Amino acid sequence: MSRYTSANIVLIFGLIIVAIGSLLYGRANMSVMDVINALFGGASEPVTIIVRELRLPRVILGIVIGAAMGVSGAALQGVLRNPLADPGVVGVSASAALGAVIAIHLGLVAIWPLSISIFAMAGALAATAILFIISARDSSVLMLILVGIGISSLAMAAISLVMNMADNPMSIRDMIMWMLGSLENRTVTDLLLAVPFIIIGWLMMINIGQGLNALSVGEDTAQTMGIDIKSLKLRVVVGSAISVGAAVAVCGSIGFVGLVVPHMVRALITNEPGRILIPSALLGGLLLTLADVVTRMPILSTDLRLGVVTSLIGAPAFLYIIYKTRRTMR
Repeated sequence: MSRYTSANIVLIFGLIIVAIGSLLYGRANMSVMDVINALFGGASEPVTIIVRELRLPRVILGIVIGAAMGVSGAALQGVLRNPLADPGVVGVSASAALGAVIAIHLGLVAIWPLSISIFAMAGALAATAILFIISARDSSVLMLILVGIGISSLAMAAISLVMNMADNPMSIRDMIMWMLGSLENRTVTDLLLAVPFIIIGWLMMINIGQGLNALSVGEDTAQTMGIDIKSLKLRVVVGSAISVGAAVAVCGSIGFVGLVVPHMVRALITNEPGRILIPSALLGGLLLTLADVVTRMPILSTDLRLGVVTSLIGAPAFLYIIYKTRRTMR
């Protein structure tokens, strides 16, 4: 058995163990039998509601969203040939946050609980449409990065404007708390909203491994191998934007997962851009689910937010990555 296969098997088992732990741990700790009875019948109604309607959607969302961020980060780093690229570089995360902030400012949550997710999704799709139009005309790496920076800067400026206009302190607090990211109180409805778009994004990136491997030795070489560079970049950028936008729409802003996970896979498993996609998805789901478990631990007087935990882990890793790649960035 190859090292690559063994590593993927280990990641799958690790993901299963963390997922089971996430189902067991919370304000109301449960045994394995409690969870099994709740999933397949036989448990009391309160236990069934907690497991099926609260914890199970939360676990599935953590796995799927972490996988989306991990594979998107790996694909973007490969296609942009930039080790510091992550899903946030295309501007979709900031645009989704802008949509959510607008929904909170308008007070739509009291009228329609899903308004934040819908507005966030609309912001993400708007950014995706801009990227699609630009990518169709000019798919150069520099142009994609510049457009992503421009979208992010504009979205963050608009977020600051909306927060500046808000005269209700509770609205400002809700905006800040949403932007910190969380999987708490997410339901099957949130799952059904995000997963179809995440799957669409993944489908757009099917069979990009060979193209990423060829692109790693240069665009000219990749073209001589029959790789359609323009189509490859378009699929990766738009596919990543759709899947990450859907993820941000239901869980808020969560940083560093898409940046750090591909580097961990390269260090532990393989350097091939096309082969790190699957392990990046598995490790992303594992880490985000584990981080969600950490948010429930009684570390502080209040619950930690998911985005805070990932940032505390990712920021030092980000600095280490910059230190290790400083020579190649000159």
